Parts: sequence; C-alpha cells; structure tokens
Amino acid sequence: MKKTQLDKEEQALLAAFESGEFQSELTPSRKKSVEESAAQTFKKNKRINIRISDRDLMAIQKRAMEEGMPYQTLIASIIHKYASGSLYDVTANNATNSNS
Repeated sequence: MKKTQLDKEEQALLAAFESGEFQSELTPSRKKSVEESAAQTFKKNKRINIRISDRDLMAIQKRAMEEGMPYQTLIASIIHKYASGSLYDVTANNATNSNS
C-alpha cells in the first residue's frame, strides 16, 4: 500500500486528532441515519458480467495491488464514483482547456 505524504497542516490535524483534541458532536439519531445510508450505499445486491481487454484488466489488477485491495473492489469503486458524479475524465478537461 502507498504511504501518504502529509503536508504540515495535515500533520498538525492528525496530531490533534490522535491526541484527542477533537470531540464528536454526532447525535445518536444522526449516527443511526448515517449508518443506514452507508449500509444502503455499499449494499452489493446486483451482479454484472463485462468483457474488457487483457491489457485493461492487467492494469486494473496492478493498480488494485498497489492500493492493497481486490481488483473487483477497485472496479466497483470506480463505477460508484462515476455514477455519483465524483469521477471525471481529467484528460478531457485538459484537452478542452488547452483549446481555449
């Protein structure tokens, strides 16, 4: 798994968190709501079959190994991020911006 490099501000926040300076304001009802939402979000109740190239599969498996997760989990994560709108094509944005 990759070791993340933290900047000074992130290191200070981590140190404060680890020393117990932060206290949760999460109410029991809000906690229950968040837990229910999380359970629904990550509920895997559908199965799909897809065909992809050997090259793409090998690249995904390599990335998953670097991240320390099964490649199926990485694929599911990519699909979830795309479906929720948090995954976008950076190269497409760069091409659009360079043509301006």
